[in-house]
Amino acid sequence: MTPAKTLLSSIPLPVRRYGLAIVSVALALVVDLFLFRQSFQGVEFPIFLIAIAITSWYAGVGPSILALVLSTTAFNYYFTEPYDSFYITRADLPYYTVFVLFAVVIAWFSAVRRRVERNLQESRDRLQQEVATTTQQAELLNLTHDPIFVRDMQGVITYWNHGAEELYGWTPAQAVGRRTDELMRTVFPAPFEQIQTELLRSGRWEGELEKTKANGTAVLVSSRWSLQRDGQGRPIAILESENDITDRKRREQDIRGLNDQLTRRSADLEATNKELEAFAYSISHDLRAPLRHMVGFTELLQKNASSLLDEKGRRYMMTILESAKRMGTLIDDLLSFSRIGRAETRDTMVSLEQLVKEAQNEVSQETDGRNVTWKIGPLPHLYGDRSMLKLALVNLISNAVKFSRTRPQPEIEIGTAGDRNGAVVVFIKDNGVGFDMKYVDKLFGVFQRLHRASEFEGTGIGLATVQRIIHRHGGKVWAEAQVGTGATFYLSLPKP
Repeated sequence: MTPAKTLLSSIPLPVRRYGLAIVSVALALVVDLFLFRQSFQGVEFPIFLIAIAITSWYAGVGPSILALVLSTTAFNYYFTEPYDSFYITRADLPYYTVFVLFAVVIAWFSAVRRRVERNLQESRDRLQQEVATTTQQAELLNLTHDPIFVRDMQGVITYWNHGAEELYGWTPAQAVGRRTDELMRTVFPAPFEQIQTELLRSGRWEGELEKTKANGTAVLVSSRWSLQRDGQGRPIAILESENDITDRKRREQDIRGLNDQLTRRSADLEATNKELEAFAYSISHDLRAPLRHMVGFTELLQKNASSLLDEKGRRYMMTILESAKRMGTLIDDLLSFSRIGRAETRDTMVSLEQLVKEAQNEVSQETDGRNVTWKIGPLPHLYGDRSMLKLALVNLISNAVKFSRTRPQPEIEIGTAGDRNGAVVVFIKDNGVGFDMKYVDKLFGVFQRLHRASEFEGTGIGLATVQRIIHRHGGKVWAEAQVGTGATFYLSLPKP
């Protein structure tokens, strides 16, 4: 910036505007006086009008009025007879009237021009601001990896962001100006007219669309449309944002297929289990008749022919009778185990404390008069099938009594071990013979025994029955033990 411009910019704007009026009139007066001295007459009036016009054009209404007053005064003083006086004759009035009217017209025109220029400048500023805002928004939209594009109501693309280019493969130069349905060969889930009607009604639409990329591969997208309207409410454009859900849909389809397979396998397994349970029940039931005959005739033989046999023969006969009775007990336990799998649970609120007392009474005859020390802690109420839970407790307490009978002072403790994953944990602990933990996986299997039958009686079905009952109640059962120090069985049952 030059020193002259710097000096000029330091002068306040009102001073510059009115200074222009004074300077313009002064210059016009100097020119008119010079020409008047040179005998050029009749040009004073137009030169003063030029000064007024310049002032009106560049300085506005106020300075133009000042220029009009100064020009009129100077014209009257210097160029109207009598010279060098402010006397005005009647003949001079038309000149002054025309002078004033012309100056007013010029001032009005200048004011209109300045107003138009101001409006144009304001419009240009607004436009620049809108362009800057739109450019910033477009740059922000271009940063996202989500495909976003804008199309007019005829489907012609007007904006295409970087995310759309990444997904579909077309650059903005290739996409803008093309129709979306022709470019991407869109497959709609419903008739397009129906979708268009919903969009015009609510201003939004969401759905899944199948489209084609530039390389010809198909892609499935979750599309969201937003309708833009002008000031009169007329629809002018549609903004469409999308998410690629091709992989997600493929995974969902795979999961559905796996679920269908799992459902079929579960149904097959359930049918197989029912067949096995029915088979076990039928076999067990059919075995009872010949077994009863075997026991009955063996007892008759023992009663009627025992005196005819020697010691070895009587021992053989006793072995047959005991084996037949043990077989009967085994069949009874197997039938009970089979019924548990087929029986329908009847859930009610059950007091475990009451069930433990009833179970103690049932196994009291197994104590053989031994002084068993019982430690029964507080036990909760649970929601379940009362008869099944009682059977499970009877089996566990009976085992505790049985495997602790070799101890001079048997001890059995029953209580709760707190909560575990939202379930109540109940334990039955004894100080009996225990077992080796390396065989714990076999403990709850049918017919699995960790001790010889000659040492401890049993069929090997009791713990399997306990596990089935607890599983049917949505719980778990497990055990911990050491050889010679006893065993602890845990039941994890859901809270009511």
